Amino acid sequence: MERIRAFISVDIEEPLSEKLNKLAESLKLTGADVKVVEKENFHITIRFLGNIPVDMIDMIEDIMKKAVKNVKTHKIRLKGVGAFPNEMRPRVIWVGVNGDEYLREINRIIERELRRMGLKPETKPFTAHVTLARVRSRKRIDELVKWINEMKDIELGEMEVRSIRLKKSTLTPRGPIYETLKEVKLGDPTS
Repeated sequence: MERIRAFISVDIEEPLSEKLNKLAESLKLTGADVKVVEKENFHITIRFLGNIPVDMIDMIEDIMKKAVKNVKTHKIRLKGVGAFPNEMRPRVIWVGVNGDEYLREINRIIERELRRMGLKPETKPFTAHVTLARVRSRKRIDELVKWINEMKDIELGEMEVRSIRLKKSTLTPRGPIYETLKEVKLGDPTS
């Protein structure tokens, strides 16, 4: 049985992806050992699925439709920079998402339906964010922490969420390559 690495997301599009890209470029100027996300790969992960059998794709699309059928298009705002697990020991640098109530509801329904299918539940609570970079080492960590604190209140702007996507992730030495397998429009049970 063929398997793919997959996740469900909201993709970040222009002009916000360009603003995120400029922010990532300024992060590189710290000299910290980070791997920034490529401009075309910025997204909000609704649910990471891991390695799933290809024959589950249609079932997952049905779950996505169920999760968004009562959710209308809405705006989210990208604001503030932070780090997981925290600013002093950063491993992942992220940009925050304001107005994520609908995304939390979509995640809750998807999570419930995936459990019914027998997939393992997510171990961490859902936190809407856009990953900007991953930290590879402690090199120039003080500069990185300073940059995070300087950017903690940055406003990047709004975008309208119109759909969620099932993405295939192929890992390569140069970074992941994402491919949209299914797209489900918000508020449309037939999409």
